[in-house]
Amino acid sequence: MVTNPPSIAGPPPMLNLTSRGSSHTCNGTKRRDFLQIGALGAIGLGLPEFLAAAERGVVDPSKDKRSCIMIFNLGAPSQLDTFDMKPEAPAEVRGPFKPISTRGDFQVSEILPLHAEVADKFSIVRSCYHTAAAVHDAGWQMLQTGRQFTGGVNYPHAGAVLQYMRGRRSDLPAHVVLPETMGRGGGNLPNGQAGGFLGKAYDPFALMADPSQANFKVPDLLPPQSLGDVRIDRRRRMRAAIESRMAELEASESAKMLDKNFEAAYRLMNSPQAREAFDLTKEPTSVRERYGMNRFGQCCLLSRRLIESGVRFVTINTFLTVFNEITWDTHGSKPFTTLEGMKNIVAPMYDQAYSALIADLDQRGLLADTLVCGLAEFGRTPKVNPAGGRDHWPQCFSCTFAGGGVQGGRAIGASDPIGAVPADRPTNPGEIIATIFKSLGLDLHAEMPGPGGRPFPLVDFGVREIKELFA
Repeated sequence: MVTNPPSIAGPPPMLNLTSRGSSHTCNGTKRRDFLQIGALGAIGLGLPEFLAAAERGVVDPSKDKRSCIMIFNLGAPSQLDTFDMKPEAPAEVRGPFKPISTRGDFQVSEILPLHAEVADKFSIVRSCYHTAAAVHDAGWQMLQTGRQFTGGVNYPHAGAVLQYMRGRRSDLPAHVVLPETMGRGGGNLPNGQAGGFLGKAYDPFALMADPSQANFKVPDLLPPQSLGDVRIDRRRRMRAAIESRMAELEASESAKMLDKNFEAAYRLMNSPQAREAFDLTKEPTSVRERYGMNRFGQCCLLSRRLIESGVRFVTINTFLTVFNEITWDTHGSKPFTTLEGMKNIVAPMYDQAYSALIADLDQRGLLADTLVCGLAEFGRTPKVNPAGGRDHWPQCFSCTFAGGGVQGGRAIGASDPIGAVPADRPTNPGEIIATIFKSLGLDLHAEMPGPGGRPFPLVDFGVREIKELFA
Protein backbone atom coordinates (compact mmCIF):
# COMPACT_ATOMS: atom_id res chain seq x y z
CA MET A 1 0.00 0.00 0.00
CA VAL A 2 1.33 3.41 -0.91
CA THR A 3 1.72 5.81 1.98
CA ASN A 4 2.07 9.57 1.93
CA PRO A 5 5.33 10.73 0.36
CA PRO A 6 7.80 11.95 3.01
CA SER A 7 7.70 15.67 3.65
CA ILE A 8 9.17 18.15 6.07
CA ALA A 9 6.73 20.84 5.05
CA GLY A 10 4.07 21.49 7.69
CA PRO A 11 0.84 23.42 7.21
CA PRO A 12 0.98 27.17 7.52
CA PRO A 13 -0.12 28.47 10.91
CA MET A 14 -3.78 29.18 11.54
CA LEU A 15 -4.75 32.83 11.72
CA ASN A 16 -5.87 33.22 15.33
CA LEU A 17 -8.09 36.21 15.88
CA THR A 18 -9.11 35.26 19.40
CA SER A 19 -5.89 36.27 21.10
CA ARG A 20 -5.38 38.87 23.80
CA GLY A 21 -4.05 41.34 21.29
CA SER A 22 -6.01 44.38 20.20
CA SER A 23 -6.30 46.37 17.00
CA HIS A 24 -7.03 49.99 16.25
CA THR A 25 -9.33 51.65 13.78
CA CYS A 26 -8.31 54.85 12.08
CA ASN A 27 -9.98 56.87 14.87
CA GLY A 28 -8.11 55.01 17.61
CA THR A 29 -10.85 52.60 18.66
CA LYS A 30 -9.60 49.27 20.05
CA ARG A 31 -11.34 45.96 19.52
CA ARG A 32 -10.79 42.31 20.38
CA ASP A 33 -10.64 40.10 17.38
CA PHE A 34 -13.33 37.49 17.69
CA LEU A 35 -12.96 34.73 15.14
CA GLN A 36 -10.32 32.16 14.36
CA ILE A 37 -10.77 31.78 10.61
CA GLY A 38 -7.70 29.81 9.63
CA ALA A 39 -7.71 29.20 5.88
CA LEU A 40 -11.45 29.82 5.57
CA GLY A 41 -12.43 31.63 2.39
CA ALA A 42 -15.64 33.55 2.06
CA ILE A 43 -18.72 32.54 0.15
CA GLY A 44 -19.60 33.82 -3.28
CA LEU A 45 -22.69 35.53 -4.56
CA GLY A 46 -26.15 34.56 -3.43
CA LEU A 47 -29.19 33.56 -5.42
CA PRO A 48 -30.20 37.13 -6.43
CA GLU A 49 -26.77 37.79 -7.95
CA PHE A 50 -26.81 34.47 -9.79
CA LEU A 51 -30.25 35.14 -11.23
CA ALA A 52 -29.12 38.57 -12.36
CA ALA A 53 -26.07 37.05 -14.04
CA ALA A 54 -28.23 34.43 -15.73
CA GLU A 55 -30.57 37.13 -16.98
CA ARG A 56 -27.62 38.93 -18.55
CA GLY A 57 -26.65 35.69 -20.27
CA VAL A 58 -23.18 35.37 -18.73
CA VAL A 59 -24.03 32.00 -17.16
CA ASP A 60 -26.03 29.13 -18.61
CA PRO A 61 -28.75 28.13 -16.11
CA SER A 62 -29.09 24.75 -17.80
CA LYS A 63 -25.52 23.95 -16.68
CA ASP A 64 -25.89 25.09 -13.07
CA LYS A 65 -25.44 21.44 -12.01
CA ARG A 66 -21.96 21.43 -13.51
CA SER A 67 -18.95 21.20 -11.17
CA CYS A 68 -15.20 20.86 -11.56
CA ILE A 69 -12.46 18.89 -9.83
CA MET A 70 -9.05 20.29 -10.76
CA ILE A 71 -6.23 17.89 -9.89
CA PHE A 72 -3.05 19.93 -9.90
CA ASN A 73 0.06 17.79 -10.24
CA LEU A 74 2.72 19.77 -8.41
CA GLY A 75 6.18 19.09 -9.76
CA ALA A 76 4.99 18.34 -13.31
CA PRO A 77 4.70 14.75 -14.58
CA SER A 78 6.98 13.75 -17.41
CA GLN A 79 4.84 13.60 -20.54
CA LEU A 80 7.27 11.08 -22.04
CA ASP A 81 6.86 8.69 -19.11
CA THR A 82 3.10 8.98 -18.59
CA PHE A 83 0.74 10.11 -21.37
CA ASP A 84 2.91 10.78 -24.44
CA MET A 85 5.19 7.80 -24.88
CA LYS A 86 7.76 7.77 -27.68
CA PRO A 87 8.72 4.08 -28.03
CA GLU A 88 10.50 4.65 -31.36
CA ALA A 89 12.72 7.45 -30.05
CA PRO A 90 16.34 6.96 -28.89
CA ALA A 91 16.75 5.42 -25.43
CA GLU A 92 17.74 8.71 -23.81
CA VAL A 93 14.43 10.18 -25.01
CA ARG A 94 11.94 7.34 -24.59
CA GLY A 95 13.09 6.55 -21.05
CA PRO A 96 12.80 3.23 -19.18
CA PHE A 97 9.05 2.59 -19.46
CA LYS A 98 6.93 0.88 -22.11
CA PRO A 99 3.55 1.95 -23.48
CA ILE A 100 0.45 -0.16 -22.89
CA SER A 101 -2.88 -0.30 -24.70
CA THR A 102 -5.99 1.20 -23.13
CA ARG A 103 -9.75 1.32 -23.55
CA GLY A 104 -9.25 4.57 -25.46
CA ASP A 105 -7.66 5.24 -28.81
CA PHE A 106 -4.30 6.02 -27.22
CA GLN A 107 -1.59 4.34 -25.17
CA VAL A 108 -0.29 5.28 -21.75
CA SER A 109 2.74 4.28 -19.72
CA GLU A 110 2.95 0.90 -18.04
CA ILE A 111 3.27 2.72 -14.71
CA LEU A 112 -0.39 3.81 -15.05
CA PRO A 113 -2.19 0.48 -15.58
CA LEU A 114 -5.43 1.58 -13.87
CA HIS A 115 -5.64 4.63 -16.13
CA ALA A 116 -5.77 2.17 -19.02
CA GLU A 117 -8.95 0.66 -17.54
CA VAL A 118 -10.81 4.01 -17.46
CA ALA A 119 -9.27 5.51 -20.61
CA ASP A 120 -12.64 5.49 -22.36
CA LYS A 121 -13.76 8.05 -19.77
CA PHE A 122 -10.97 10.63 -20.19
CA SER A 123 -9.10 12.29 -23.03
CA ILE A 124 -5.53 13.58 -23.24
CA VAL A 125 -4.36 16.87 -24.70
CA ARG A 126 -0.75 16.16 -25.68
CA SER A 127 0.13 19.55 -27.12
CA CYS A 128 0.00 21.88 -24.10
CA TYR A 129 2.67 24.53 -23.67
CA HIS A 130 3.30 27.90 -22.06
CA THR A 131 5.80 30.71 -22.57
CA ALA A 132 6.50 31.69 -18.95
CA ALA A 133 9.74 30.94 -17.13
CA ALA A 134 10.47 27.30 -16.36
CA VAL A 135 9.84 27.76 -12.63
CA HIS A 136 7.09 26.03 -10.72
CA ASP A 137 5.06 28.93 -9.44
CA ALA A 138 5.01 30.66 -12.83
CA GLY A 139 3.35 27.53 -14.21
CA TRP A 140 1.05 27.27 -11.19
CA GLN A 141 -0.20 30.79 -11.86
CA MET A 142 -0.70 30.23 -15.59
CA LEU A 143 -2.41 26.85 -15.47
CA GLN A 144 -4.86 27.84 -12.72
CA THR A 145 -5.70 31.34 -13.93
CA GLY A 146 -5.03 31.16 -17.68
CA ARG A 147 -2.75 34.18 -17.53
CA GLN A 148 0.83 35.06 -16.70
CA PHE A 149 1.58 37.13 -13.60
CA THR A 150 2.80 40.46 -14.97
CA GLY A 151 2.68 44.09 -13.91
CA GLY A 152 1.77 43.23 -10.33
CA VAL A 153 -1.66 41.91 -11.38
CA ASN A 154 -2.63 38.81 -9.43
CA TYR A 155 -5.25 36.94 -11.45
CA PRO A 156 -8.03 34.88 -9.82
CA HIS A 157 -8.10 31.10 -9.80
CA ALA A 158 -10.69 29.53 -12.10
CA GLY A 159 -12.60 28.41 -9.01
CA ALA A 160 -12.70 31.98 -7.72
CA VAL A 161 -14.14 33.15 -11.04
CA LEU A 162 -16.84 30.48 -10.87
CA GLN A 163 -17.58 31.51 -7.30
CA TYR A 164 -17.96 35.14 -8.40
CA MET A 165 -20.16 34.26 -11.36
CA ARG A 166 -22.43 31.68 -9.71
CA GLY A 167 -22.03 31.84 -5.93
CA ARG A 168 -22.49 28.78 -3.78
CA ARG A 169 -25.24 26.17 -3.75
CA SER A 170 -25.42 25.35 -0.05
CA ASP A 171 -23.83 25.94 3.34
CA LEU A 172 -20.59 24.61 1.88
CA PRO A 173 -18.17 27.01 0.15
CA ALA A 174 -18.25 27.30 -3.62
CA HIS A 175 -14.53 26.52 -3.97
CA VAL A 176 -12.51 24.16 -1.76
CA VAL A 177 -8.78 23.39 -1.90
CA LEU A 178 -7.56 19.99 -0.67
CA PRO A 179 -5.58 19.22 1.40
CA GLU A 180 -4.16 22.74 1.73
CA THR A 181 -2.92 25.56 -0.46
CA MET A 182 0.41 25.23 -2.21
CA GLY A 183 3.68 25.95 -0.46
CA ARG A 184 6.82 27.44 -1.94
CA GLY A 185 7.68 27.02 -5.59
CA GLY A 186 11.05 28.72 -5.80
CA GLY A 187 10.08 31.66 -7.99
CA ASN A 188 8.64 33.96 -5.31
CA LEU A 189 5.49 34.48 -7.38
CA PRO A 190 1.78 34.18 -6.51
CA ASN A 191 0.75 30.55 -6.92
CA GLY A 192 -2.59 31.28 -8.57
CA GLN A 193 -4.59 29.58 -5.82
CA ALA A 194 -6.45 32.63 -4.55
CA GLY A 195 -9.13 35.18 -5.38
CA GLY A 196 -6.57 37.48 -6.99
CA PHE A 197 -7.93 40.88 -7.95
CA LEU A 198 -11.47 39.73 -7.06
CA GLY A 199 -10.39 40.07 -3.44
CA LYS A 200 -9.85 37.91 -0.39
CA ALA A 201 -13.57 37.21 -0.20
CA TYR A 202 -13.04 34.89 -3.19
CA ASP A 203 -10.13 32.93 -1.76
CA PRO A 204 -10.95 29.22 -1.54
CA PHE A 205 -11.77 27.33 1.61
CA ALA A 206 -8.60 25.36 2.32
CA LEU A 207 -8.96 22.16 4.32
CA MET A 208 -5.60 22.51 6.10
CA ALA A 209 -5.69 18.90 7.28
CA ASP A 210 -4.74 15.43 6.07
CA PRO A 211 -7.91 13.35 5.48
CA SER A 212 -5.92 10.11 5.57
CA GLN A 213 -5.06 10.55 9.25
CA ALA A 214 -7.01 8.53 11.81
CA ASN A 215 -7.84 11.63 13.84
CA PHE A 216 -8.81 13.72 10.79
CA LYS A 217 -11.00 16.71 11.61
CA VAL A 218 -11.67 19.89 9.66
CA PRO A 219 -10.25 22.81 11.68
CA ASP A 220 -12.82 25.32 10.46
CA LEU A 221 -15.75 23.08 11.43
CA LEU A 222 -14.64 23.20 15.06
CA PRO A 223 -14.80 26.01 17.61
CA PRO A 224 -11.35 27.50 18.34
CA GLN A 225 -9.70 25.73 21.26
CA SER A 226 -8.86 29.09 22.79
CA LEU A 227 -12.58 29.66 23.39
CA GLY A 228 -12.90 26.63 25.64
CA ASP A 229 -16.50 25.56 26.18
CA VAL A 230 -18.05 28.82 25.02
CA ARG A 231 -20.92 28.23 22.64
CA ILE A 232 -20.43 29.14 19.01
CA ASP A 233 -23.44 31.46 18.91
CA ARG A 234 -21.75 33.71 21.49
CA ARG A 235 -19.70 34.99 18.55
CA ARG A 236 -22.77 36.66 17.19
CA ARG A 237 -23.31 38.55 20.46
CA MET A 238 -19.65 39.56 20.54
CA ARG A 239 -19.88 40.78 16.99
CA ALA A 240 -23.06 42.74 17.71
CA ALA A 241 -21.34 44.52 20.58
CA ILE A 242 -18.38 45.38 18.40
CA GLU A 243 -20.58 46.61 15.56
CA SER A 244 -22.44 48.99 17.86
CA ARG A 245 -19.19 50.87 18.51
CA MET A 246 -17.58 50.58 15.11
CA ALA A 247 -19.93 52.16 12.59
CA GLU A 248 -17.04 53.90 10.91
CA LEU A 249 -15.08 50.70 10.48
CA GLU A 250 -18.13 48.81 9.26
CA ALA A 251 -18.45 51.26 6.37
CA SER A 252 -15.03 50.27 5.02
CA GLU A 253 -14.34 47.64 2.36
CA SER A 254 -12.22 45.66 4.82
CA ALA A 255 -15.11 45.38 7.24
CA LYS A 256 -17.48 44.30 4.47
CA MET A 257 -15.08 41.50 3.65
CA LEU A 258 -14.88 40.60 7.34
CA ASP A 259 -18.67 40.51 7.46
CA LYS A 260 -18.77 38.02 4.59
CA ASN A 261 -16.01 35.93 6.16
CA PHE A 262 -17.81 35.87 9.49
CA GLU A 263 -21.14 34.83 8.00
CA ALA A 264 -19.42 32.13 5.94
CA ALA A 265 -17.54 30.83 8.97
CA TYR A 266 -20.60 30.83 11.20
CA ARG A 267 -22.77 29.17 8.59
CA LEU A 268 -20.16 26.50 7.86
CA MET A 269 -19.46 25.63 11.48
CA ASN A 270 -23.17 25.28 12.25
CA SER A 271 -24.06 23.26 9.17
CA PRO A 272 -24.92 19.56 9.59
CA GLN A 273 -24.58 19.29 5.80
CA ALA A 274 -20.97 20.50 5.95
CA ARG A 275 -20.04 18.16 8.78
CA GLU A 276 -21.61 15.26 6.87
CA ALA A 277 -19.78 16.12 3.64
CA PHE A 278 -16.35 16.19 5.31
CA ASP A 279 -16.94 13.05 7.40
CA LEU A 280 -15.03 10.27 5.66
CA THR A 281 -16.05 7.79 8.32
CA LYS A 282 -19.40 7.65 6.52
CA GLU A 283 -17.64 5.82 3.70
CA PRO A 284 -17.21 2.02 3.84
CA THR A 285 -13.65 0.90 4.47
CA SER A 286 -13.65 -0.85 1.10
CA VAL A 287 -14.39 2.44 -0.68
CA ARG A 288 -11.67 4.30 1.22
CA GLU A 289 -9.17 1.58 0.41
CA ARG A 290 -10.23 1.64 -3.24
CA TYR A 291 -8.99 5.25 -3.43
CA GLY A 292 -5.85 4.52 -1.41
CA MET A 293 -5.27 5.19 2.28
CA ASN A 294 -2.90 8.06 1.65
CA ARG A 295 -3.34 11.82 1.57
CA PHE A 296 -3.99 12.16 -2.16
CA GLY A 297 -6.30 9.15 -2.32
CA GLN A 298 -8.48 10.39 0.53
CA CYS A 299 -8.52 13.90 -0.96
CA CYS A 300 -9.92 12.43 -4.18
CA LEU A 301 -12.60 10.59 -2.21
CA LEU A 302 -13.38 13.75 -0.24
CA SER A 303 -13.70 15.71 -3.48
CA ARG A 304 -16.41 13.32 -4.64
CA ARG A 305 -18.29 13.79 -1.36
CA LEU A 306 -18.00 17.57 -1.64
CA ILE A 307 -19.30 17.58 -5.21
CA GLU A 308 -22.23 15.42 -4.09
CA SER A 309 -22.96 17.95 -1.34
CA GLY A 310 -23.05 20.96 -3.67
CA VAL A 311 -19.51 22.33 -3.82
CA ARG A 312 -18.98 23.79 -7.29
CA PHE A 313 -15.19 23.61 -7.59
CA VAL A 314 -12.61 21.45 -5.82
CA THR A 315 -8.89 21.86 -6.35
CA ILE A 316 -6.71 18.94 -5.24
CA ASN A 317 -2.99 19.49 -4.85
CA THR A 318 -1.25 16.18 -5.35
CA PHE A 319 1.63 17.54 -3.28
CA LEU A 320 2.16 20.63 -1.14
CA THR A 321 5.57 21.78 -2.33
CA VAL A 322 8.37 20.57 -4.58
CA PHE A 323 11.00 20.87 -1.86
CA ASN A 324 12.04 17.94 0.35
CA GLU A 325 9.07 15.89 -0.75
CA ILE A 326 8.84 13.07 -3.28
CA THR A 327 6.75 14.54 -6.10
CA TRP A 328 6.45 14.60 -9.88
CA ASP A 329 9.58 16.84 -9.88
CA THR A 330 11.88 14.14 -11.27
CA HIS A 331 15.26 15.83 -11.55
CA GLY A 332 16.87 12.53 -10.56
CA SER A 333 19.05 13.70 -7.68
CA LYS A 334 18.28 14.48 -4.04
CA PRO A 335 16.20 16.21 -2.74
CA PHE A 336 14.16 15.50 -5.87
CA THR A 337 12.75 12.31 -7.37
CA THR A 338 14.21 9.83 -9.83
CA LEU A 339 12.19 8.21 -12.59
CA GLU A 340 12.38 5.01 -10.55
CA GLY A 341 10.94 6.85 -7.55
CA MET A 342 8.12 8.11 -9.75
CA LYS A 343 7.43 4.55 -10.85
CA ASN A 344 7.43 3.05 -7.36
CA ILE A 345 5.88 5.81 -5.23
CA VAL A 346 4.20 8.66 -7.10
CA ALA A 347 2.62 6.89 -10.07
CA PRO A 348 0.92 4.05 -8.10
CA MET A 349 -0.65 6.54 -5.68
CA TYR A 350 -1.90 8.76 -8.50
CA ASP A 351 -3.01 5.87 -10.69
CA GLN A 352 -5.09 4.28 -7.94
CA ALA A 353 -6.82 7.45 -6.76
CA TYR A 354 -7.49 8.96 -10.20
CA SER A 355 -8.97 5.78 -11.64
CA ALA A 356 -11.11 5.27 -8.52
CA LEU A 357 -12.42 8.84 -8.72
CA ILE A 358 -13.37 8.58 -12.39
CA ALA A 359 -15.05 5.19 -11.94
CA ASP A 360 -16.85 6.28 -8.77
CA LEU A 361 -18.19 9.48 -10.31
CA ASP A 362 -19.36 7.52 -13.33
CA GLN A 363 -21.07 4.81 -11.28
CA ARG A 364 -22.90 7.43 -9.23
CA GLY A 365 -24.10 9.33 -12.28
CA LEU A 366 -21.98 12.37 -11.42
CA LEU A 367 -19.35 12.29 -14.15
CA ALA A 368 -21.54 13.81 -16.86
CA ASP A 369 -21.85 17.00 -14.79
CA THR A 370 -18.38 16.98 -13.21
CA LEU A 371 -15.32 18.02 -15.20
CA VAL A 372 -12.18 16.34 -13.85
CA CYS A 373 -9.02 17.90 -15.23
CA GLY A 374 -5.48 16.77 -14.47
CA LEU A 375 -3.14 19.73 -14.90
CA ALA A 376 0.54 20.48 -14.31
CA GLU A 377 2.78 23.53 -14.48
CA PHE A 378 4.90 22.20 -17.38
CA GLY A 379 6.45 19.03 -18.79
CA ARG A 380 9.89 17.51 -18.58
CA THR A 381 12.94 17.65 -20.84
CA PRO A 382 12.94 15.27 -23.83
CA LYS A 383 16.25 13.72 -22.79
CA VAL A 384 16.90 11.91 -19.53
CA ASN A 385 19.62 13.81 -17.68
CA PRO A 386 22.83 12.23 -16.26
CA ALA A 387 21.21 11.96 -12.81
CA GLY A 388 18.50 9.69 -14.17
CA GLY A 389 15.70 12.25 -14.26
CA ARG A 390 14.20 14.95 -16.43
CA ASP A 391 14.23 18.71 -15.88
CA HIS A 392 11.70 21.52 -16.35
CA TRP A 393 10.22 21.93 -19.83
CA PRO A 394 7.26 24.32 -20.42
CA GLN A 395 7.50 23.90 -24.20
CA CYS A 396 5.33 20.75 -24.22
CA PHE A 397 3.27 18.71 -21.76
CA SER A 398 0.06 16.71 -21.43
CA CYS A 399 -3.18 17.36 -19.53
CA THR A 400 -6.19 15.09 -19.04
CA PHE A 401 -9.92 15.89 -19.07
CA ALA A 402 -12.90 13.73 -18.15
CA GLY A 403 -16.62 14.30 -17.62
CA GLY A 404 -18.43 17.64 -17.78
CA GLY A 405 -19.35 17.16 -21.43
CA VAL A 406 -15.91 15.90 -22.51
CA GLN A 407 -15.84 12.93 -24.88
CA GLY A 408 -13.47 10.31 -23.46
CA GLY A 409 -11.06 7.90 -25.08
CA ARG A 410 -9.28 10.34 -27.38
CA ALA A 411 -5.91 12.03 -27.75
CA ILE A 412 -6.14 15.67 -28.81
CA GLY A 413 -3.12 17.30 -30.42
CA ALA A 414 0.32 15.78 -30.75
CA SER A 415 3.92 16.51 -29.93
CA ASP A 416 6.92 16.12 -32.21
CA PRO A 417 8.84 12.79 -32.37
CA ILE A 418 10.75 13.50 -29.15
CA GLY A 419 7.95 15.17 -27.16
CA ALA A 420 9.69 18.54 -27.21
CA VAL A 421 7.16 20.87 -28.85
CA PRO A 422 3.58 20.68 -30.11
CA ALA A 423 3.35 19.34 -33.65
CA ASP A 424 -0.43 19.60 -33.91
CA ARG A 425 -3.08 21.68 -32.14
CA PRO A 426 -0.81 23.70 -29.76
CA THR A 427 -2.79 24.51 -26.60
CA ASN A 428 -1.97 27.31 -24.16
CA PRO A 429 -3.12 27.84 -20.54
CA GLY A 430 -5.78 30.36 -21.58
CA GLU A 431 -7.46 27.69 -23.71
CA ILE A 432 -7.34 25.22 -20.83
CA ILE A 433 -9.09 27.65 -18.49
CA ALA A 434 -11.56 28.53 -21.26
CA THR A 435 -12.33 24.81 -21.55
CA ILE A 436 -13.11 24.67 -17.84
CA PHE A 437 -15.35 27.72 -18.06
CA LYS A 438 -17.12 26.35 -21.13
CA SER A 439 -17.85 23.06 -19.40
CA LEU A 440 -19.23 24.99 -16.42
CA GLY A 441 -21.57 27.00 -18.62
CA LEU A 442 -19.86 30.39 -18.34
CA ASP A 443 -19.87 32.85 -21.22
CA LEU A 444 -16.25 33.35 -22.27
CA HIS A 445 -17.10 36.93 -23.25
CA ALA A 446 -18.43 37.77 -19.78
CA GLU A 447 -16.62 40.26 -17.59
CA MET A 448 -15.73 40.58 -13.94
CA PRO A 449 -14.44 43.59 -11.98
CA GLY A 450 -10.70 43.83 -12.59
CA PRO A 451 -7.97 46.01 -11.10
CA GLY A 452 -9.24 49.49 -10.39
CA GLY A 453 -12.81 48.28 -10.87
CA ARG A 454 -12.43 48.17 -14.65
CA PRO A 455 -14.29 45.39 -16.52
CA PHE A 456 -12.02 42.40 -17.08
CA PRO A 457 -12.85 39.48 -19.43
CA LEU A 458 -12.98 35.92 -18.18
CA VAL A 459 -10.44 35.01 -20.87
CA ASP A 460 -8.41 37.16 -23.24
CA PHE A 461 -9.90 38.25 -26.54
CA GLY A 462 -9.88 35.47 -29.13
CA VAL A 463 -9.18 32.66 -26.63
CA ARG A 464 -11.53 29.72 -27.01
CA GLU A 465 -12.08 26.33 -25.39
CA ILE A 466 -10.51 23.12 -26.72
CA LYS A 467 -13.49 22.33 -28.92
CA GLU A 468 -12.19 18.90 -29.92
CA LEU A 469 -12.77 17.67 -26.37
CA PHE A 470 -16.51 18.22 -26.69
CA ALA A 471 -17.05 17.16 -30.30
